[in-house]
Amino acid sequence: MDRESKPYVLRRPAEGTVPAKLSLDYAKELNPQQLAAVTAGDGPSLVIAGAGSGKTRTLVYRVAYLIDKGIDPATILLVTFTRKSSQEMLHRAGLLIGARSERVFGGTFHSVANALLRRYGRPIGLEPGFTILDRSDSEDLINLLRAQLGLNEKDKRFPRKGTIAEIFSKCENTLQPLDEIVLGEFAHFSEHLEALDKLKRAYEGAKKQRQLLDYDDLLVKLRALLSQDEGAGRAISSSFRYVLVDEYQDTNRLQADLIRKLAASHDNVMVVGDDSQSIYAFRGATFRNIMEFPTLFPGATIYKLEENYRSTQPILNLANAIIQGAAEKYSKHLFTRKLDGPLPVLVQAAGENAQSRFVAQKILELREEGVPLDEIAVLFRSSFHSFDLEIELSRRDLPFVKRGGFKFVETAHVKDLTAHLRVLANPLDAVSWNRVLMLVEGVGPKKAQDLIASFVKAERPDLSPGQCAIEVLRDVSGRSGRGLKDLARVLEEAGRAGAMTPAEQVNELYAYYLPILKDQYDDYPKRMRDLEHLYTMAERYARLEEFLSDMALEPPDSSVLDVDAGARDDERLILSTIHSAKGLEWQCVFVLWVVDGRFPSAYSFATEDELEEERRLFYVAVTRAKQHLYLTYPINEYDKATGMILSKPTRFLDSVSPSLLETWALVEEGGVREWGPREWD
Repeated sequence: MDRESKPYVLRRPAEGTVPAKLSLDYAKELNPQQLAAVTAGDGPSLVIAGAGSGKTRTLVYRVAYLIDKGIDPATILLVTFTRKSSQEMLHRAGLLIGARSERVFGGTFHSVANALLRRYGRPIGLEPGFTILDRSDSEDLINLLRAQLGLNEKDKRFPRKGTIAEIFSKCENTLQPLDEIVLGEFAHFSEHLEALDKLKRAYEGAKKQRQLLDYDDLLVKLRALLSQDEGAGRAISSSFRYVLVDEYQDTNRLQADLIRKLAASHDNVMVVGDDSQSIYAFRGATFRNIMEFPTLFPGATIYKLEENYRSTQPILNLANAIIQGAAEKYSKHLFTRKLDGPLPVLVQAAGENAQSRFVAQKILELREEGVPLDEIAVLFRSSFHSFDLEIELSRRDLPFVKRGGFKFVETAHVKDLTAHLRVLANPLDAVSWNRVLMLVEGVGPKKAQDLIASFVKAERPDLSPGQCAIEVLRDVSGRSGRGLKDLARVLEEAGRAGAMTPAEQVNELYAYYLPILKDQYDDYPKRMRDLEHLYTMAERYARLEEFLSDMALEPPDSSVLDVDAGARDDERLILSTIHSAKGLEWQCVFVLWVVDGRFPSAYSFATEDELEEERRLFYVAVTRAKQHLYLTYPINEYDKATGMILSKPTRFLDSVSPSLLETWALVEEGGVREWGPREWD
């Protein structure tokens, strides 16, 4: 007999009424500050993780704790900046909590967006089978559209495809219009603004028509989906009950907005980062995201991780003092149980070469004391700051690997200018002649080889080989004739015997090469700085041959690493830009060019935001050191670009107590003074 069933609702117990039995003793494994963050309740949380404070450990234990508490792992979203970071964290969580961690949805911003768009993207016109363009594909499509629009035929050179892709990408990631990006960061292309806008619209149209998404579109389209389709937005946000974000200080405006929208239905979001290590504005990241998190998520709880497991207290005292001067920050005080250690040292050098000699000599001393080379790093703000040191290290047979930027001799523009110097010193150098000639408009590989062959045929007993080559260049007619005559003129002027010093020769050739540099490279303003530094280096030499000999750190067809690899173990000194050193640590760290005008860069003096980022960069450099820290600054250095004489230590040390630093002045052997303490002005 059919009977109507009366429903009886089984209610879930209120969260917390039946405490889950935890499988780990979190209080034993974590310090009190880490424990508070790991066991945080629902709602938005900001974890300010000081340098070396166990940020990754805290995130790993947070994942384990949520799963341990009974949260379905599939409803936890872990967003990181690299796939490797995500995999490592989830692997470590698995070691703590078991295979359940494998069900956590972990990945980069872009991989998460890709997965969500393929599942939910139809409301905004995306089919699951859309194609993702890599950067090369994007540039090729831009190039095709540029040609179709006739933008290659403009009187003045239009930006190259890679530069255009960079401009478009910055617009998306910073949520800024095209005109602001071009006028603010690519002002030398401002006359093409209207054409770039037309090209950008064509690019967007072509991608939409063909179901193509570039790398940035993954985030742009996910943001559009979450904003425009209420159903999809609610479904996506509800599917992730807890959102965890690593390195939040490195997010851009677009990424921060995505996190806000992903957590819209519950606000259970925990972001981990350090405002004092926000140093990637050039990539579109913004310091404002981490500072404005409590505004974006009202009622957010702030946790601070301040116990440092990396450095000694004397190094942390200096770091604390440096960041104390920041105009805007979350107050924190790094401390450690490693109370003893040498004071950081501020080293004054008479010039750049004295700085390089000190670093090389001190590294050899440290090595004798048992510090391995791979536990020593030399850090610098800009790649060209290490050029002189690279020559000194090579001279002393100290193997090194450089991270961030190129080695001095590997930069194409430095190779170009150096090739001109080499044909002055040795007119028989066919390799350098080939590079020089190929820079002339209208000269291709065959033409260059024919010209080099004709130099030999034209040899006359009454002329030097160099003069013979110049005469050949003067006689060339046709499309390349004018360029070759200009080359002949500058080589003759710069090559007059005894008329110029190496620095003056560099200056003469730089003036000739500058138009070529601007034509060859869209980022020529940055490269100009390297070539100006080449002039500074040449000033120390009386003869061109000596300068070129010291510049020849390696054979043309092999790198320093290749030369060293066969003769040495893997132990190599690390040279690195500070940006590339973030997240790493060494027993001993040298920071070069800690002189006002280079660090902070004179170019950052214009705005407070740029100056503050330089302070944070300095803080990152200092906090890489475990035991020994040397800050070096040359004095009486003329900066050709700004016309300044650089002599004062970085302004970031102005408010630092002299008791936190030992100060040394370098003197030559046999001089009145030895290295040692002095009064610091």
